[in-house]
Amino acid sequence: MISRRNIRVKVMQALYAVDSMGAEIKPNEAALILKKKIEQTRQLFIYLVYFIAETARYAETNARLKAGKHLPTAADLSINTKIAGNELLWKILETPGYKEAIKELNLEHHIDNDLVKKTYIRLSETPEYHEYIGLQSRDKKSEKAIMEFIFTNLMLPNEDFITHVEEKFIGWDDDAEMMQQLLLNYLQKPGYDFGAIISTDKMDFAKDLLRTVEEKKEISMELIKPKLRNWDSERIATLDLIILQMGICEFLYFETIPTKVTINEYIDLAKEYSTPQSGQFVNGLLDNIHKELTAENKIIKKTFKNSTL
Repeated sequence: MISRRNIRVKVMQALYAVDSMGAEIKPNEAALILKKKIEQTRQLFIYLVYFIAETARYAETNARLKAGKHLPTAADLSINTKIAGNELLWKILETPGYKEAIKELNLEHHIDNDLVKKTYIRLSETPEYHEYIGLQSRDKKSEKAIMEFIFTNLMLPNEDFITHVEEKFIGWDDDAEMMQQLLLNYLQKPGYDFGAIISTDKMDFAKDLLRTVEEKKEISMELIKPKLRNWDSERIATLDLIILQMGICEFLYFETIPTKVTINEYIDLAKEYSTPQSGQFVNGLLDNIHKELTAENKIIKKTFKNSTL
């Protein structure tokens, strides 16, 4: 399901959005933004699964359209529809909650049917597809492989498809890498709850991190400000300060997250989401603050055998 890295990104973005609002903040605004971002990720996941399924099912639509031509050729009447009966496809279609999710999001009216058609046509022209339909029997390996092929070889590298999902889901750039792993895991063993994209413990982590950063802002800034003497305060990005506050809160208030993990995670976020100098800036300050807190015995960490980082 949704990763800790992705949770940190969404918490960071929620905090930044609230900071940008100035005095126009409503009660629990950041929490509402965070919830919305997680919901957008859930909808994106469902849409990707739906698009894969509809591409495979288009074989029957294509066969029907070809056969319904005024003067169908022999080729028109002999379209192979094996993929429409793909065993993995039907496991997906029969997953509890799948139909409810499609109906809930009204995806039948939001999917780009022309893009589905184009994706299927491209699929039908590949050697991998012809090898698949040439098999006389069905086996789990080939059934899964062709569904993965649709996603990894026809959807992800397709600029038209990427443009399409970017327009429909503003969080695609943040979620794209995670979605690849989620989808491949799902195709390996379909059975996710389409009603949720995040486990209870990770949702608790997201809420706790957001709340802690908001509540402990003064404490965090007291640690940050003395370290800014060698930096031009007017040029320090707001996002960098938010990232530092998040890191400090993990140092002090999240006992099962190793400090090394925290430092590495927030350096990466600074490099990816902030300015070219932000990685170095966050690295230097977090390392300095970590040493200071350690020397004062203010960082207390516990190790749990089954804890999730």
